[in-house]
Amino acid sequence: MNLKNNEAVELLSRRNRLHEILIALIKQQKGLELMDDGVQVFQNPMNHSEKYDSSKIIERNQRIIKKYQSLVRSAIALDALLESEQYDISDGKIS
Repeated sequence: MNLKNNEAVELLSRRNRLHEILIALIKQQKGLELMDDGVQVFQNPMNHSEKYDSSKIIERNQRIIKKYQSLVRSAIALDALLESEQYDISDGKIS
């Protein structure tokens, strides 16, 4: 029972650490885009303007998702490196 509690605490600690690293990586990004919901396309289907081209919205959103996936993978790699070196990163400082 105590082992399960220790594992749960360790997983929560790792998850928090990953979030901190990911937020730090996001803060370093310049002009990080957010996904477009494409609502305009469905609200006015008769308007076929280039501005609301659904295929372009999908391609843009895929590009944005890949960027976020890259940031998450980087955070996981950094966390693994920190864990292997047994660093303490509390308060955003490595000691």
